[in-house]
Amino acid sequence: MNISSIIPIGAEGRSAFVPPLDSYQILSVSWTEQEFHSLRTRSSQVTVGYWTGEPGRVRIEPWPYTEVCVIKAGRVAVVDSDGRQCEFGPGDSFIIPKGFVGDWVTLETAAKVFIAVE
Repeated sequence: MNISSIIPIGAEGRSAFVPPLDSYQILSVSWTEQEFHSLRTRSSQVTVGYWTGEPGRVRIEPWPYTEVCVIKAGRVAVVDSDGRQCEFGPGDSFIIPKGFVGDWVTLETAAKVFIAVE
């Protein structure tokens, strides 16, 4: 392998993908998101990409995969079904386990790098 096998993670040169919203309960009208996939395995069990979102809130019951998140810009929060909340900003990284029930809240226009493992 050589340098051409290196895959940048970001939006540049990629088509925007909006995930199907059938597993989301949209809680605010203004909420939008886009993903830019950099790697997706043939079995679709691992997806690596870049995500952007505008302020808003969605409920996901349950989270469909284990997700590793690294916030690049803006602020987000994750709220559990008991109302407990964790906020994250640029440089923060965290894991949301498959099966988690709660809300994703985009507090400010945000961007993240993510790895989703189904």
